[in-house]
Amino acid sequence: MTEIMGILNVTPDSFSDGGRFAGIPDAIVQAEWMHAAGATIIDVGGESTRPGASRVAVDQERQRVVPVVAELAARGIVVSIDTMNAATALAAIEAGATIVNDVSGGLADRHMARVVADTRALMVAMHWRGHSDTMQQHTDYVDVVGEVRDHLARRLDELSAAGIDRDRLIVDPGLGFAKTGEQNWSVLNGLHRFAELAPVLVGASRKRFLGDLLAEGAPMTDRDLPSAVVSALSARAGAWGLRVHDVAATRTALAVVDAWDSATVEGDSHV
Repeated sequence: MTEIMGILNVTPDSFSDGGRFAGIPDAIVQAEWMHAAGATIIDVGGESTRPGASRVAVDQERQRVVPVVAELAARGIVVSIDTMNAATALAAIEAGATIVNDVSGGLADRHMARVVADTRALMVAMHWRGHSDTMQQHTDYVDVVGEVRDHLARRLDELSAAGIDRDRLIVDPGLGFAKTGEQNWSVLNGLHRFAELAPVLVGASRKRFLGDLLAEGAPMTDRDLPSAVVSALSARAGAWGLRVHDVAATRTALAVVDAWDSATVEGDSHV
């Protein structure tokens, strides 16, 4: 089964929802709605990683996310914490999170690997070339798929050497992070090469390169249709999980994939 990771930004400056869920009650309602729509994981983040975003103080990040994580975990919802900070990850795990989704792959905070190893959380390690305020200055690649794959292979080795069980590691090729739109499409077309390393999380939802397919000035929610198509294609390419805003559309897209793949062809025989 492909995991659906519903995005819950408890920040005032999210690129996709403009801080609609920064308040704890609104965040809980949104998380419950996504869970009911088919999200198997809720990914809670307290620091925007959109291009150009400024860093948030760790104390402030914890204050934003920990109450939400605790409330969702108490309701039996599987929670992932989207953070680059080991202290935030630890506090969220203590509150009930079971997955650490680190867009830096453990590079931004040297203590992250130890926290994950000690708590035996799952970890998503993303391809990363720098923080949000500078990452789009680092889009130089000769072979984007090969270089991103090699980076992730090294990170898996390093994180494993730091004590994290290999079977608890997931990779994310980092769509939109230090990559142009064309490079994002190349990465998606080469998704099978990342699946050779570890389970793969794909986070394409509502990103700018999908907006480039639409009419100029189209609202953010118009990106949900191409996001669902990418989700379906990613699932067929072997993605472990899909990090998305529109859970219902993603669930429908996956149902189409399942129906297509399970259908019989006239003349086929099955024992």
